Amino acid sequence: MRTITIKPQAITHNLNQVKKIAPNSKVLAMVKSNAYGHGVAAVLPALQQADGIGVATLTEALEARELGWDKTIGLIEGAFSADEWQQAIEHDISCVIHHAPQLQWALDNIPPANSATRVVWLKYNTGMNRLGFNAEGIMAAAKRLHEAGYQLILATHFANADDSTHPLNSIQIQRFSEVLDTLQATISADIKGSLCNSAGIVNFPEHHYDWVRPGIILYGSAPVIDKSAHELDLQPAMDFSAQIIALQTVQADNAIGYGSRWTAQKDTRTALVSVGYGDGYPRVISDEAYVTVIDTTNDKSYRCAVIGRVAMDMIVIDVSTAPEDIALDSKVILWGDAPHVDEVAAHAGTISYELLCRLSIRPNRIQV
Repeated sequence: MRTITIKPQAITHNLNQVKKIAPNSKVLAMVKSNAYGHGVAAVLPALQQADGIGVATLTEALEARELGWDKTIGLIEGAFSADEWQQAIEHDISCVIHHAPQLQWALDNIPPANSATRVVWLKYNTGMNRLGFNAEGIMAAAKRLHEAGYQLILATHFANADDSTHPLNSIQIQRFSEVLDTLQATISADIKGSLCNSAGIVNFPEHHYDWVRPGIILYGSAPVIDKSAHELDLQPAMDFSAQIIALQTVQADNAIGYGSRWTAQKDTRTALVSVGYGDGYPRVISDEAYVTVIDTTNDKSYRCAVIGRVAMDMIVIDVSTAPEDIALDSKVILWGDAPHVDEVAAHAGTISYELLCRLSIRPNRIQV
């Protein structure tokens, strides 16, 4: 059986780690892309101590409202149309405004004074060059929104926060702080600031400002390149597992799987595991990839290499390190405590975000 086990207590633990690092900032917890593959319904109860949640689409925002989330929801790409802006007002959703059409929708249809949509996350392009007004445009937009009665949070996004030594970080920080200071001095001292994503929270504690926006860190993955999840005291919020469905010995000089990618150098005991890229396990993975096998007969765990090419529905592992009488239905941990999803992502030449978000609907999901 393929199983994804979600651990809400780990998410709460990781949220508390964020709050320890950024004790003076409010927390907008990112739950976009189905809470990074973990499931919004499973995650929201674990985020009750957050000040709000962030989503990428109106559909995600409405789902959170339907699930009972009654605090701040930030639509981080903003409304995609005038109709979506109206729906945001109807459902008390706060929006990012990052280009002229969104600004005009906000000025043409001003929400009631007590509406959460009166709070606007005004996006400043400090160097990411995706969303946001330039320095001149941000001043004009802020002035018009403030005069229309909106409360403003100046926001930007790091391009390289995972690498604390990247020179663009200091440039973005300087640009952001200068514009925020100018806005507060010339328009309103009440304008807030939001600069840091998960990596920024860890690497730039002196620049947390009023709101931080944690994402991957909540789900137990390391957001920076020089510290592991363990070093940051993060707990993985997901265990992805399957089970052994067949055992065999492959004779020396025989190859395994599509493309005959792996050839046995000696007689090798192998196990077939009921999982593959059809479930979300990466097809392209290096020879260093491994899984942890938990033998149901003795409850001991064994590190076993993944061998051959990953197929749609199955992988083959080398169980030479496990007992010869290992149980047929032994549990196989694809990622969780060991290997960590960050390790699997590294073996696949990608990042944990992608692996978590692209899990398919086939594995059975449970919550502990």
